[in-house]
Amino acid sequence: MELETTQTITTAKLPMLKQGNYKMWRLRIEQYFEVQDYALWDVIKNGPVTTKEKAEKNNDVKARSMLLMALSNEHLITFNQYKDAKSLFVVIETKKTQKTLLKQMYENFSATSTYSFDSIFNSLQKIGCQLVVLGKFISQEALNLNFLRSFPYEWNTHVVV
Repeated sequence: MELETTQTITTAKLPMLKQGNYKMWRLRIEQYFEVQDYALWDVIKNGPVTTKEKAEKNNDVKARSMLLMALSNEHLITFNQYKDAKSLFVVIETKKTQKTLLKQMYENFSATSTYSFDSIFNSLQKIGCQLVVLGKFISQEALNLNFLRSFPYEWNTHVVV
């Protein structure tokens, strides 16, 4: 009895170039080639290489491309500058750590009586701006409430409305 085997080839839809969107298309088409068959993209970029180098590079490219595919378009352009999977993952991980640390600093923000009104506001505003850069939006109302909560206990009689 002879066993029949079937092969299914799964292909993703090729990204189409749209006028005015070359940069994003270029990133997506590169990812497509790299995941489908890195050898094709490698020939375009570097010419021929040894089999071992090709296999190592192929694994790195697939890992990098998969990481990039998991990012939104707004982050894709920022993170595409990292050309190997290891450095890309470290940067993604670092950004997550920075965001978590800044959120904790924002939520636990408090001032001492030695700080001036302006320096307290500026310190909190700086943390808020850094969070916005990392993609965490804070409303002005939330910022104002946190500002009022951050005053030292000695100032309560002046702050309470």
